[in-house]
Amino acid sequence: MLALSVGMLGGGAAHAQGADVPTAWRLLDYVAVDYAGAVADGKVKSASEYAEMREFGASISERIAALPPSSAKGGLVAGAARLRSLIAAKGQPEDVAWLAHGLAADLLKAYPIPLAPARAPDLSRGATLFAQNCASCHGMNGDGRGADAAKLATPPIAFADIGRARQRSPFALYQVILQGIDGTAMQSFGSLPSDDRWALAFYAGRFAFTDAMATVGERIWKGDASVRARVPDLTTLAGLTPQALAGQFGQPEADAVIAYLRRHPEAVTQPAAGSLTVARAKLAQSVAAYRAGDRLTARELALSAYLDGFEPIEPTLTARDATLMGHIEGAMGEFRAAIQQGRPADELATRVQVLNGLFDDADAALSPDAASSASTFLGAFTILLREGLEALLIVVAMIAFLRKGDRTDALPYVHGGWIGALLAGGATWAVATYAIGISGASRELTEGFGSLLAAVVLLSVGIWMHGKAQADQWQRYIRERMSHALSRQSSWFLFGLAFVVVYREVFETILFYAALWTQGNGGMLLAGAGSAIALLGLIAWAMLRYSRDLPIAKFFTYSAWLMAALTVVLAGKGVAALQEAGIIDIAPLAGGLRISMLGIFPTWQSVAAQLAMLVAVAAGFTLNRRRAVATAR
Repeated sequence: MLALSVGMLGGGAAHAQGADVPTAWRLLDYVAVDYAGAVADGKVKSASEYAEMREFGASISERIAALPPSSAKGGLVAGAARLRSLIAAKGQPEDVAWLAHGLAADLLKAYPIPLAPARAPDLSRGATLFAQNCASCHGMNGDGRGADAAKLATPPIAFADIGRARQRSPFALYQVILQGIDGTAMQSFGSLPSDDRWALAFYAGRFAFTDAMATVGERIWKGDASVRARVPDLTTLAGLTPQALAGQFGQPEADAVIAYLRRHPEAVTQPAAGSLTVARAKLAQSVAAYRAGDRLTARELALSAYLDGFEPIEPTLTARDATLMGHIEGAMGEFRAAIQQGRPADELATRVQVLNGLFDDADAALSPDAASSASTFLGAFTILLREGLEALLIVVAMIAFLRKGDRTDALPYVHGGWIGALLAGGATWAVATYAIGISGASRELTEGFGSLLAAVVLLSVGIWMHGKAQADQWQRYIRERMSHALSRQSSWFLFGLAFVVVYREVFETILFYAALWTQGNGGMLLAGAGSAIALLGLIAWAMLRYSRDLPIAKFFTYSAWLMAALTVVLAGKGVAALQEAGIIDIAPLAGGLRISMLGIFPTWQSVAAQLAMLVAVAAGFTLNRRRAVATAR
């Protein structure tokens, strides 16, 4: 690093800068962190530590005074003098730290030096180097209790001390590794390649932050765009302290994010999935490809902008501003449709401008300031109520149907289906969170095909129930045929239907809740979920209670219409999901409504699917009536 600094400048001034800037910066960082061990409440805690602080204060002044001329040098010299006077006056540690950190930042602005690694540090290499060169003093766990620690006059630094670690950046550790610390056993490792020194710095900087913190930090990093915006690159990460990050996000969240990033610095070198930055970039690339005449690439980039950029943050945005989410989702679909239709490139560029404006609104909605306990509660409540109601209606109708037919022996299959779906949903959450993750395309495909399968099954069930409502001999049917049917494959059919309809809703709910959980307010999220579960339970009780008093013919009629309505809803949702996954083309419906809860989306394909289901329902019900009339004759 020293060679790089010298190479950037020329003559004696270059040598002065190369020699003094890193050392002055390191001394400022050391004073900011360690002064609290020397002075407290205006009194000296440790005479030797205080003498060292005064010595370092004088050295900082001398080194800054020796720097080459600069428009900022006068302010730096004055700042060093104020720091030296504050130390002499036994000032408060927080005042000394604030002044020293500020002076260090101003120093690097005036006399830039390389602040970051050229590539993401190799932590496995850092572990090897630490074991070979550092563990004997600092300990394998970074606790400062290595085998040789007791032999040293100056105790080695305990990297596991979280109080100190919160004030120290990887860049500060890098500087110590590069230059050593005069008067201590900490020698310079300037002979190591720069990449090795950075690997050591990041490895040593992780000891104070646990693996559990890193797990939480990963969820925050991947789920909160505002955190990623705060740490956009390696340069920022290398110079960032947990204490500085805590000023914006709170100390526990800052510790968690730092724990993750110091274990995975490569995370800042590539855009994270679920980023509006990714969506913006992909859309811009799509327009460029379209202008170049490559319509296929433009279409793929537009789809990636949705699946890799917007779709992963869709659950969070839905909880914050469902209307805005619908506008963006619709606009991105219309953009892909414009590519398919071969619209003029300028029109596509205009659409991207509109989307960028919507993305700006989404950034504001997704910011930490927009989150509140009330919004988390309402988001958790409405999401679970909305997603759970469809599954509840179907499962309760199945249970009521079996009770009406005195076939309670088949109820375990229905209960097994929905309970199995909940367990599968929990496994899905674990896999998505801790193992491989679930891509945007996979989410949409699961929702799309699950919806269409459930729609087809419900169509057949609804027509069947409507037929039984038309038959005069339904009692004989139940006695003679229902028992026979349910004793074979129909019970497993009920299990499968309960599983499919519930798992589809559980899968969707998991995506929303995982996004909400990363925002904090976990207590309000659980309260919202609990309230929704209580209301769903009340609805289920009321349905089961009053279905007992319904005549069987009316029960079959009402159930048939319920199944028919859900068939239409699921058909629209299924097609819309497959459109978002790029499986089905998009033909926008001008002026069309978007009511996602009812499966209504402004595209010809989704509307056509719902119309097809309506025609099928009407045809089935009409055929049932004709059969009933023929039987009556």
